Amino acid sequence: MEKIIEIEHLNKSFGDIHAVNDLSFCVKKGELFSFLGVNGAGKSTTISMICGQLIKDSGTIVICGKETDTNFEEISKKIGVVFQNSVMDAPLSVYENLRSRAALYGICGKEFEKRLAELAELLDFSDLLSRPYGKLSGGQKRRIDIARALLHDPEILILDEPTTGLDPQTRRMLWDIIRKLRKEKQMTVFLTTHYMEETADADYIVIIDGGKIVAEGTPLQLKNAYAGDYITVYGVDEKNIAVMGYPYEVIRDACRISVPNTAKATELIIAHPELFSDYEVIKGNMDDVFLSVTGKKLNGGNDR
Repeated sequence: MEKIIEIEHLNKSFGDIHAVNDLSFCVKKGELFSFLGVNGAGKSTTISMICGQLIKDSGTIVICGKETDTNFEEISKKIGVVFQNSVMDAPLSVYENLRSRAALYGICGKEFEKRLAELAELLDFSDLLSRPYGKLSGGQKRRIDIARALLHDPEILILDEPTTGLDPQTRRMLWDIIRKLRKEKQMTVFLTTHYMEETADADYIVIIDGGKIVAEGTPLQLKNAYAGDYITVYGVDEKNIAVMGYPYEVIRDACRISVPNTAKATELIIAHPELFSDYEVIKGNMDDVFLSVTGKKLNGGNDR
Protein backbone atom coordinates (compact mmCIF):
# COMPACT_ATOMS: atom_id res chain seq x y z
CA MET A 1 0.00 0.00 0.00
CA GLU A 2 1.12 3.55 -0.69
CA LYS A 3 2.24 5.76 2.18
CA ILE A 4 -0.21 8.58 2.92
CA ILE A 5 1.57 10.09 5.97
CA GLU A 6 5.38 10.04 6.31
CA ILE A 7 7.05 11.44 9.43
CA GLU A 8 10.85 11.61 9.57
CA HIS A 9 13.05 12.78 12.46
CA LEU A 10 10.31 15.01 13.87
CA ASN A 11 11.20 17.14 16.90
CA LYS A 12 9.36 19.60 19.11
CA SER A 13 10.42 21.09 22.44
CA PHE A 14 8.73 23.37 24.94
CA GLY A 15 11.57 24.95 26.87
CA ASP A 16 13.48 22.10 28.50
CA ILE A 17 10.74 19.57 27.70
CA HIS A 18 11.43 17.55 24.55
CA ALA A 19 7.83 16.57 23.78
CA VAL A 20 8.59 14.89 20.44
CA ASN A 21 12.04 13.39 20.10
CA ASP A 22 13.32 12.25 16.67
CA LEU A 23 10.03 10.60 15.73
CA SER A 24 9.85 8.63 12.46
CA PHE A 25 6.94 6.49 11.20
CA CYS A 26 4.57 6.15 8.26
CA VAL A 27 0.86 5.52 7.78
CA LYS A 28 -0.39 3.61 4.74
CA LYS A 29 -3.44 4.58 2.71
CA GLY A 30 -6.68 3.02 3.93
CA GLU A 31 -5.32 1.59 7.18
CA LEU A 32 -6.39 2.05 10.77
CA PHE A 33 -3.27 3.37 12.47
CA SER A 34 -3.18 3.51 16.28
CA PHE A 35 -0.86 5.99 17.99
CA LEU A 36 -0.60 5.16 21.69
CA GLY A 37 1.04 6.72 24.73
CA VAL A 38 0.31 7.93 28.23
CA ASN A 39 -0.52 11.56 28.96
CA GLY A 40 2.47 13.71 28.08
CA ALA A 41 3.96 11.11 25.71
CA GLY A 42 3.73 13.50 22.75
CA LYS A 43 0.68 12.22 20.89
CA SER A 44 -1.30 15.44 20.70
CA THR A 45 1.84 17.47 19.99
CA THR A 46 2.50 15.22 16.99
CA ILE A 47 -1.09 15.52 15.79
CA SER A 48 -0.97 19.32 16.17
CA MET A 49 2.12 19.42 13.92
CA ILE A 50 0.50 17.11 11.34
CA CYS A 51 -2.57 19.39 11.32
CA GLY A 52 -0.52 22.58 11.02
CA GLN A 53 -1.58 23.94 14.41
CA LEU A 54 1.94 23.76 15.78
CA ILE A 55 5.25 24.55 14.09
CA LYS A 56 7.81 21.75 14.31
CA ASP A 57 11.38 22.43 15.41
CA SER A 58 12.87 20.08 12.82
CA GLY A 59 12.13 17.01 10.71
CA THR A 60 9.72 16.44 7.83
CA ILE A 61 6.00 15.74 7.54
CA VAL A 62 4.82 14.49 4.15
CA ILE A 63 1.10 13.97 3.55
CA CYS A 64 -0.25 12.57 0.28
CA GLY A 65 3.23 12.95 -1.20
CA LYS A 66 3.61 16.65 -0.35
CA GLU A 67 5.59 18.36 2.41
CA THR A 68 3.46 20.31 4.87
CA ASP A 69 5.96 23.20 5.00
CA THR A 70 5.18 24.31 1.46
CA ASN A 71 1.83 22.71 0.59
CA PHE A 72 -0.27 22.92 3.73
CA GLU A 73 -3.25 24.77 2.23
CA GLU A 74 -3.68 21.95 -0.28
CA ILE A 75 -2.94 19.23 2.28
CA SER A 76 -5.43 20.60 4.83
CA LYS A 77 -8.29 19.78 2.46
CA LYS A 78 -7.35 16.10 2.69
CA ILE A 79 -7.47 15.93 6.51
CA GLY A 80 -10.42 15.84 8.90
CA VAL A 81 -9.78 16.01 12.65
CA VAL A 82 -11.90 15.09 15.66
CA PHE A 83 -10.13 16.71 18.60
CA GLN A 84 -10.30 15.63 22.25
CA ASN A 85 -12.12 18.86 23.05
CA SER A 86 -14.85 20.23 20.83
CA VAL A 87 -14.22 23.25 18.62
CA MET A 88 -17.94 23.92 18.05
CA ASP A 89 -19.82 27.02 19.27
CA ALA A 90 -22.10 25.93 22.13
CA PRO A 91 -24.86 28.58 21.67
CA LEU A 92 -25.27 27.95 17.93
CA SER A 93 -27.51 25.22 16.55
CA VAL A 94 -26.03 22.10 15.00
CA TYR A 95 -27.11 23.38 11.57
CA GLU A 96 -25.47 26.79 12.10
CA ASN A 97 -22.26 25.21 13.37
CA LEU A 98 -21.94 22.86 10.40
CA ARG A 99 -22.89 25.55 7.86
CA SER A 100 -20.22 27.94 9.17
CA ARG A 101 -17.57 25.18 9.17
CA ALA A 102 -18.52 24.06 5.66
CA ALA A 103 -18.16 27.63 4.40
CA LEU A 104 -14.48 27.56 5.42
CA TYR A 105 -14.03 24.86 2.76
CA GLY A 106 -16.09 26.76 0.18
CA ILE A 107 -19.05 24.40 0.61
CA CYS A 108 -22.19 26.53 0.44
CA GLY A 109 -25.77 26.59 -0.80
CA LYS A 110 -27.11 23.45 -2.42
CA GLU A 111 -23.73 21.73 -2.15
CA PHE A 112 -23.80 22.19 1.62
CA GLU A 113 -27.42 21.02 1.92
CA LYS A 114 -26.61 17.87 -0.05
CA ARG A 115 -23.53 17.10 2.05
CA LEU A 116 -25.41 17.82 5.27
CA ALA A 117 -28.18 15.40 4.29
CA GLU A 118 -25.60 12.67 3.56
CA LEU A 119 -23.87 13.13 6.91
CA ALA A 120 -27.14 13.43 8.86
CA GLU A 121 -28.20 10.06 7.44
CA LEU A 122 -24.80 8.45 8.07
CA LEU A 123 -24.53 9.74 11.64
CA ASP A 124 -28.26 9.82 12.42
CA PHE A 125 -28.60 13.41 13.60
CA SER A 126 -31.42 14.86 11.42
CA ASP A 127 -33.49 15.43 14.57
CA LEU A 128 -30.67 17.44 16.18
CA LEU A 129 -30.14 20.10 13.50
CA SER A 130 -32.13 22.85 15.22
CA ARG A 131 -30.82 22.16 18.73
CA PRO A 132 -28.01 24.23 20.31
CA TYR A 133 -24.77 22.25 20.23
CA GLY A 134 -24.12 23.01 23.91
CA LYS A 135 -27.38 21.32 24.93
CA LEU A 136 -26.51 17.96 23.36
CA SER A 137 -25.40 14.84 25.24
CA GLY A 138 -21.79 13.67 25.00
CA GLY A 139 -22.62 11.03 22.40
CA GLN A 140 -24.68 13.46 20.31
CA LYS A 141 -21.86 16.03 20.38
CA ARG A 142 -19.40 13.40 19.19
CA ARG A 143 -21.58 12.58 16.19
CA ILE A 144 -21.65 16.26 15.24
CA ASP A 145 -17.88 16.57 15.80
CA ILE A 146 -17.34 13.70 13.38
CA ALA A 147 -19.75 15.28 10.88
CA ARG A 148 -17.73 18.51 11.05
CA ALA A 149 -14.53 16.57 10.34
CA LEU A 150 -16.16 14.84 7.35
CA LEU A 151 -17.79 17.88 5.71
CA HIS A 152 -15.11 18.19 3.02
CA ASP A 153 -14.88 14.43 2.41
CA PRO A 154 -11.24 14.06 3.61
CA GLU A 155 -8.92 11.20 2.72
CA ILE A 156 -7.50 11.07 6.27
CA LEU A 157 -9.58 11.14 9.46
CA ILE A 158 -7.61 11.91 12.63
CA LEU A 159 -9.39 10.81 15.81
CA ASP A 160 -7.77 12.15 18.98
CA GLU A 161 -9.37 10.06 21.75
CA PRO A 162 -12.80 10.25 20.09
CA THR A 163 -14.70 8.04 22.54
CA THR A 164 -13.33 9.19 25.91
CA GLY A 165 -16.18 9.57 28.38
CA LEU A 166 -18.82 7.99 26.14
CA ASP A 167 -21.02 5.11 27.20
CA PRO A 168 -20.29 1.67 25.64
CA GLN A 169 -23.35 1.78 23.36
CA THR A 170 -22.37 5.16 21.87
CA ARG A 171 -18.74 4.03 21.48
CA ARG A 172 -19.91 0.96 19.59
CA MET A 173 -22.14 3.05 17.33
CA LEU A 174 -19.32 5.47 16.48
CA TRP A 175 -16.96 2.60 15.67
CA ASP A 176 -19.59 1.05 13.39
CA ILE A 177 -19.68 4.35 11.49
CA ILE A 178 -15.88 4.52 11.27
CA ARG A 179 -15.71 0.95 9.92
CA LYS A 180 -18.35 1.85 7.32
CA LEU A 181 -16.32 4.87 6.19
CA ARG A 182 -13.15 2.79 5.91
CA LYS A 183 -14.92 0.11 3.90
CA GLU A 184 -16.84 2.39 1.55
CA LYS A 185 -14.39 5.29 1.18
CA GLN A 186 -11.04 3.58 1.80
CA MET A 187 -10.51 6.32 4.37
CA THR A 188 -7.28 6.33 6.38
CA VAL A 189 -7.93 6.59 10.13
CA PHE A 190 -5.24 7.88 12.51
CA LEU A 191 -6.34 7.04 16.05
CA THR A 192 -5.22 7.90 19.55
CA THR A 193 -7.21 6.21 22.31
CA HIS A 194 -7.12 5.18 25.95
CA TYR A 195 -9.32 2.17 25.26
CA MET A 196 -7.00 -0.67 24.33
CA GLU A 197 -9.81 -2.79 22.88
CA GLU A 198 -10.23 -0.12 20.17
CA THR A 199 -6.78 -1.01 18.86
CA ALA A 200 -7.66 -4.69 18.30
CA ASP A 201 -8.59 -4.11 14.64
CA ALA A 202 -5.70 -1.72 13.92
CA ASP A 203 -3.51 -2.47 10.92
CA TYR A 204 -0.48 -0.99 12.64
CA ILE A 205 0.32 0.40 16.10
CA VAL A 206 3.03 2.79 17.27
CA ILE A 207 3.59 3.22 21.01
CA ILE A 208 5.48 6.31 22.15
CA ASP A 209 6.86 7.24 25.53
CA GLY A 210 8.73 10.44 26.32
CA GLY A 211 8.30 11.56 22.71
CA LYS A 212 10.10 8.46 21.34
CA ILE A 213 8.86 5.26 19.72
CA VAL A 214 9.27 2.38 22.16
CA ALA A 215 7.42 -0.31 20.18
CA GLU A 216 5.62 -0.71 16.87
CA GLY A 217 4.01 -3.44 14.79
CA THR A 218 0.69 -5.13 14.11
CA PRO A 219 -1.41 -6.10 17.16
CA LEU A 220 -0.36 -9.75 16.71
CA GLN A 221 3.34 -8.87 16.40
CA LEU A 222 3.20 -6.74 19.54
CA LYS A 223 1.28 -9.33 21.55
CA ASN A 224 3.70 -12.06 20.50
CA ALA A 225 6.70 -9.89 21.39
CA TYR A 226 5.55 -8.30 24.63
CA ALA A 227 2.63 -10.26 26.10
CA GLY A 228 2.49 -13.88 27.18
CA ASP A 229 -0.42 -16.30 27.09
CA TYR A 230 -2.75 -17.41 29.84
CA ILE A 231 -3.93 -21.01 30.27
CA THR A 232 -7.03 -21.32 32.41
CA VAL A 233 -7.36 -24.88 33.71
CA TYR A 234 -10.62 -26.05 35.27
CA GLY A 235 -11.19 -28.74 37.89
CA VAL A 236 -7.51 -29.32 38.75
CA ASP A 237 -5.98 -29.23 42.22
CA GLU A 238 -3.71 -26.23 42.81
CA LYS A 239 -0.78 -28.43 43.92
CA ASN A 240 -0.70 -30.03 40.45
CA ILE A 241 -0.47 -26.59 38.86
CA ALA A 242 2.28 -25.43 41.26
CA VAL A 243 4.70 -28.19 40.23
CA MET A 244 4.73 -26.92 36.63
CA GLY A 245 6.93 -24.03 37.74
CA TYR A 246 5.05 -21.15 36.10
CA PRO A 247 3.31 -18.22 37.80
CA TYR A 248 -0.37 -18.85 38.39
CA GLU A 249 -3.36 -17.54 40.26
CA VAL A 250 -6.43 -19.28 41.62
CA ILE A 251 -9.69 -17.88 40.22
CA ARG A 252 -12.97 -19.32 41.47
CA ASP A 253 -13.00 -22.97 40.34
CA ALA A 254 -9.93 -22.69 38.11
CA CYS A 255 -6.22 -21.85 37.97
CA ARG A 256 -4.79 -19.37 35.48
CA ILE A 257 -1.20 -20.08 34.43
CA SER A 258 0.98 -17.37 32.86
CA VAL A 259 3.31 -18.63 30.13
CA PRO A 260 5.71 -16.69 27.87
CA ASN A 261 4.07 -17.64 24.57
CA THR A 262 1.73 -20.01 22.74
CA ALA A 263 4.54 -22.47 22.00
CA LYS A 264 5.20 -22.86 25.73
CA ALA A 265 1.48 -23.33 26.37
CA THR A 266 1.42 -26.11 23.79
CA GLU A 267 4.44 -27.80 25.42
CA LEU A 268 2.73 -27.82 28.82
CA ILE A 269 -0.49 -29.25 27.44
CA ILE A 270 1.34 -32.04 25.60
CA ALA A 271 3.50 -32.83 28.63
CA HIS A 272 0.56 -33.01 31.07
CA PRO A 273 -2.46 -34.26 29.10
CA GLU A 274 -4.07 -35.64 32.28
CA LEU A 275 -4.37 -32.10 33.70
CA PHE A 276 -5.67 -30.39 30.58
CA SER A 277 -9.01 -32.04 29.97
CA ASP A 278 -10.89 -28.75 30.47
CA TYR A 279 -8.94 -25.58 29.67
CA GLU A 280 -8.66 -22.51 27.48
CA VAL A 281 -5.66 -20.59 26.15
CA ILE A 282 -5.95 -16.82 25.83
CA LYS A 283 -3.34 -14.59 24.24
CA GLY A 284 -2.27 -11.51 26.21
CA ASN A 285 -4.01 -8.29 25.19
CA MET A 286 -2.87 -4.79 24.26
CA ASP A 287 -3.11 -3.67 27.88
CA ASP A 288 -0.45 -6.28 28.68
CA VAL A 289 1.66 -5.06 25.76
CA PHE A 290 1.43 -1.42 26.81
CA LEU A 291 2.32 -2.18 30.42
CA SER A 292 5.24 -4.39 29.35
CA VAL A 293 6.63 -1.78 26.94
CA THR A 294 6.18 1.39 29.01
CA GLY A 295 5.83 0.09 32.57
CA LYS A 296 2.68 2.23 32.75
CA LYS A 297 -1.06 1.79 32.49
CA LEU A 298 -3.02 3.86 30.01
CA ASN A 299 -5.48 6.22 31.67
CA GLY A 300 -7.82 8.87 30.24
CA GLY A 301 -7.15 12.60 30.23
CA ASN A 302 -5.50 15.36 28.29
CA ASP A 303 -2.18 14.83 26.58
CA ARG A 304 0.69 17.16 25.90
